[in-house]
Amino acid sequence: MTISSPGLLGHYIAGQWILSNERTAKPLLDAVSGEVVARTGAADYDLAFAYEFARQEGNPALRKMTFQERGRMLKRLALYLLARKEEFYQISFATGATRADSWIDIEGGIGNLFAYASLRKKFPDTPFALDGDGMSMSKGGSFSAHHLLVPKEGVAVHINAFNFPVWGMLEKVAVNWLAGMPAIVKPATATSFLTEAVVRAIVDSGILPSGAIQLICGPARNILDFVDERDVVTFTGSAATGQKLRAHPRINAHSVPFNLEADSLNSAILGTDVKVGDPEFGLFIKEVRKELTVKCGQKCTAIRRVFVPEHLMDSVSDALGTALDQTTIGDPRNEKVRMGAMVGLSQMQEVREQADRIAAEASCVYKRSAPEWLADAGEHSAFMAPEVYRVDDPARAVAPHEVEAFGPICTLMPYKTIDEAVDLSKRGKGSLCCSITTHDQGVASSFVREAATMHGRILVLDRDCAKESTGHGSPLPLLVHGGPGRAGGGEEMGGVRGVRHYMQRTAIQGSPTMVGAIVQQYQPGGAQPESEPHVFRKHFEELEIGDTVYTHKHTVTETDIVNFANVSGDNFYAHMDETSLDGTIFERRVAHGYFVLSKAAGLFVDPRKGPVLLNYGIEEARFTKPVYPGMTLGVRLTVKEKVAQERRTEEDVAKGIVKFFVDVRDETDESVAVATILTMVKKKDQTESVA
Repeated sequence: MTISSPGLLGHYIAGQWILSNERTAKPLLDAVSGEVVARTGAADYDLAFAYEFARQEGNPALRKMTFQERGRMLKRLALYLLARKEEFYQISFATGATRADSWIDIEGGIGNLFAYASLRKKFPDTPFALDGDGMSMSKGGSFSAHHLLVPKEGVAVHINAFNFPVWGMLEKVAVNWLAGMPAIVKPATATSFLTEAVVRAIVDSGILPSGAIQLICGPARNILDFVDERDVVTFTGSAATGQKLRAHPRINAHSVPFNLEADSLNSAILGTDVKVGDPEFGLFIKEVRKELTVKCGQKCTAIRRVFVPEHLMDSVSDALGTALDQTTIGDPRNEKVRMGAMVGLSQMQEVREQADRIAAEASCVYKRSAPEWLADAGEHSAFMAPEVYRVDDPARAVAPHEVEAFGPICTLMPYKTIDEAVDLSKRGKGSLCCSITTHDQGVASSFVREAATMHGRILVLDRDCAKESTGHGSPLPLLVHGGPGRAGGGEEMGGVRGVRHYMQRTAIQGSPTMVGAIVQQYQPGGAQPESEPHVFRKHFEELEIGDTVYTHKHTVTETDIVNFANVSGDNFYAHMDETSLDGTIFERRVAHGYFVLSKAAGLFVDPRKGPVLLNYGIEEARFTKPVYPGMTLGVRLTVKEKVAQERRTEEDVAKGIVKFFVDVRDETDESVAVATILTMVKKKDQTESVA
């Protein structure tokens, strides 16, 4: 749909849409035509009540859901929004973004929902999760500990930037929803009309529980006045604003986790090995051009500083200018256009001022003298062509390493050695991302290992990965997004690591049996009641954590070792040549570790057809003591953990994953091998609905 009437934007508070105040609302303009798209401003709502609504209604609803339920919720929402993407594309044009720009924002944002929906497979079918392994804390084994992760009891407050009004929201809420926390979203006002459209779709879907999301579209200077120790705050925007918010009295007084993603002087380095005509040379030029033109350079990850070997300065400058000349700038609704408009005149003016500061120390080597736009440009149009500056003595320069022009501006600078390139990249005092284009593993290793301390992400680009590379500036849901120093020191997304940001990590101490019951995972040394019937005769729902099978015994013989060697082809000397054991840890020929585990399976398996569908993996296998002929082995097979799975089709069997702890012990009752096996176990109830 297109926005045909400049209506008032709404704030979504406590389950109700509240329109901005008609009298004080300010217009939001189309970045191309200058026409009024929408109006927004303050509204009559109680922000303190919004916080309590999230804590008292949204939070309990999400906390009660398991990770699997939350993940399936995200998938349903992603599919719902994806089916409505064309509505969002039409609105997005008004932000100055091309369809390619908007693809990053809209479908990239929805992609975050899909990614975190899939990430549920890394978590149990419980409202909580575990961090790391259980630990024995005493000599006798009666006192143990495990780290438990539970959702925080508050609300995630997200204050977002103007450049990605969809992705900027969804990349955060996907994570806090999977973790089990609700969100209050405050988008940047300039592009809030697009965020509001997406939130309306989210609300209309009815997929999320009440209180899971709230939206403030207008000014909200007091948005942090009600945070407390239960909450999490994130901010994406300028470093100056971020520092002010991080110093808010409530943040300090209540030790509220604050994640800051700030401006960043990201750099791109051309390797010393690259020559004109190499594939890497073309890839480098293409990447710099892309980062200047996509979203008009209005990306926190865009390339601001370009470092090249000093003998290639002219070649890179010429090639980059030629590439930029081919970029068509204009109305993003025109399919021929490859670069749209800045978000607005005020932003363009700010970029112009920052570029002038850089220009005071640099020479301009690329700027269109009289650009023509493929658009009906009015007085409020915010078109700005790319500009490239050059500094020949980067060690003495100041502004290129300190001033971020948040638009289509970059500075070209030379270096002599990789060590110098590393030092220059660090002059930005911390960045979100960095890239080096090289086909030389030595060059890449030398740069990355030294530069990694000051960059949140480093892309190594070459001909081998270029076809599938997501590029210099594309954050990915399962990778950390953030950077040290100037970049804010925060970390967003990052897969499982990101989810933990919205959870409380608590050390649980007690007996192994008690800790196991709390965390729903068997702890070594815990009670192992003998299962009756055999665990392989029980359906998924009938199995209890700790259920154990104690097997009969088997005495290992030399014939066992020889037969296993013949079957497996493993004739390693320690198993087959007793004369070669001098200087080893072995006293005599030793049984294969994999024979021990194979024999263990033969001991604990109930061979009859039953609820166990298959064994599909083994984890954490360890051989803890040599097994010699004459030793007698038995097995304890214990239910360690259960993870339910959803049915994908009507024909699919309702089942779950059961992890069994395998403990092989000798005649002295010492462990000789341990492992965790993964099995699919049929559920007794085959009537559950398809996910």
